[in-house]
Amino acid sequence: MIGGLFIYNHKGEVLISRVYRDDIGRNAVDAFRVNVIHARQQVRSPVTNIARTSFFHVKRSNIWLAAVTKQNVNAAMVFEFLYKMCDVMTAYFSKISEENIKNNFVLIYELLDEILDFGYPQNSESGALKTFITQQGIKSQSKDEQSQITSQVTGQIGWRREGIKYRRNELFLDVLESVNLLMSPQGQVLSAHVSGRVVMKSYLSGMPECKFGMNDKIVIDKQQGKGATSDDSAKSGKQSIAIDDCTFHQCVRLSKFDSERSISFIPPDGDYELMRYRTTKDIILPFRVIPLVREVGRTKLEVKVVIKSNFKASLLAQKIEVRIPTPLNTSGVQVICMKGKAKYKASDNAIVWKIKRMAGMKESQISAEIELLPTNEKKKWTRPPISMNFEVPFAPSGLKVRYLKVFESKLNYSDHDVIKWVRYIGRSGIYETRC
Repeated sequence: MIGGLFIYNHKGEVLISRVYRDDIGRNAVDAFRVNVIHARQQVRSPVTNIARTSFFHVKRSNIWLAAVTKQNVNAAMVFEFLYKMCDVMTAYFSKISEENIKNNFVLIYELLDEILDFGYPQNSESGALKTFITQQGIKSQSKDEQSQITSQVTGQIGWRREGIKYRRNELFLDVLESVNLLMSPQGQVLSAHVSGRVVMKSYLSGMPECKFGMNDKIVIDKQQGKGATSDDSAKSGKQSIAIDDCTFHQCVRLSKFDSERSISFIPPDGDYELMRYRTTKDIILPFRVIPLVREVGRTKLEVKVVIKSNFKASLLAQKIEVRIPTPLNTSGVQVICMKGKAKYKASDNAIVWKIKRMAGMKESQISAEIELLPTNEKKKWTRPPISMNFEVPFAPSGLKVRYLKVFESKLNYSDHDVIKWVRYIGRSGIYETRC
């Protein structure tokens, strides 16, 4: 288990120090500073072994969080705890920075006392922690309130307290996806995958039970096996997606997901991430980039890039940015673009082309003449890939929310009384085309 937890700034100064076991001494603090933070070469591994002591670290902006142990612990569990610790701190003071940590060090020590007990992770749900660890002074609670907090922290449903009431019951669901692509100059997909998250915001009274269904391939195939033909599913437009792997919030009943492939859960109050998933098959690539680079002698390059949108004409993509790399010996660039604005950024060695909005099934192009300085280097320019950023109002994986149901037996409201909002947002991850 975890022997100690240290939080450092970028200089290697200790901001927070908490030792849980006697086998971790003060010299462990200096060992991590010298061998990782002040190392001559950048330490790429998140796990470092120094003198039979293991250091697990994550970095947020200029802050280092390091968990220390001398035992053979489960590394995945330690990193899950460190990420949870980051989420809890973000929930309390929005941004993890040196100033915020110094201003809230008493609060952080209180949180560490609750989250870790003798090095064993305990309740790390920010919603539950906020009921009894606050940033403001609170009035003394009645016996009923104290018992309610105790049952929430120690009970079966630690992420939600009883007695929550809202005038209007609402449920917000966001499907947020990041599409990653590497394409050859000829248009062949070399690698592509989608990383997705289902983020929810619930304002529901009582202790409701929620059921969430999506067009998972296994579910659709089961339904077809029960009597619905593939033609019927094609007519209804229910295309299925094959999810490669997924992880869930602790509120999800995993037994029901394994047997029925339905996501059943009692939701936490407020914001939370319900699930993460990854898919690699039948991905809708929102944009195709067609590059054409021609060398005119040794001092001139002609570049032409065409982008095509591959989605419904009724939809609009936003925040489109194309970065076209240029050689290091570029002396001047003349740019002509059909749509949007483009300019050469010498500091980035790239032409940056920005388009505010672009409808589906459209195309646009940019042409550039690049003047080069004469150079003695015999090594040819390696031609880095053209990268692209964008945001589209659909899920590139093809994921669709089939149903979202709410059941509450004790209070007098049904599924029809809940106002539900579903939104799809697809963004570019590492979206590159070789030229």
